[in-house]
Amino acid sequence: MLNTPDAITTRPYLLRALHEWCTDNGFTPYVAVLVDETTQVPMEYVKNGEIVLNVSYDATSGMTLGNEFIEFKARFAGVPREIVVPINRVLAIYARENGQGMAFPMPAANGLHSTTSAKGKPELAPRAEPTSDEPPPRPPTRPTLTRIK
Repeated sequence: MLNTPDAITTRPYLLRALHEWCTDNGFTPYVAVLVDETTQVPMEYVKNGEIVLNVSYDATSGMTLGNEFIEFKARFAGVPREIVVPINRVLAIYARENGQGMAFPMPAANGLHSTTSAKGKPELAPRAEPTSDEPPPRPPTRPTLTRIK
């Protein structure tokens, strides 16, 4: 099978499957999101460039888990908000109760792309060799997930 540039990533399918698994088992699905200008989330809840969102049907209204965006309405401190998260900004989906789920490679940014290390873990690597005598920029560190109860 050829990997065409127009092929849809597996990420939205995996997100939907794990969301369904959490729901079917009575767990609360959470997503960790790497926030940037393309995400529409309450910025006052963003910490270290990330936000963790409860995406259960009980916590959301009108949720769509699409191939390009997760969209829903939710209340934050009683205030209704519209949330729009590009699929490629989702870092992980997991069950709040037991932490089981899946983490995804960080989105490509600043000329970096995702590769896999010898240990099988995703990491960022420069796309091209630097052209100056300066050392190459260090890739950002992988964010950590914090369970919030």
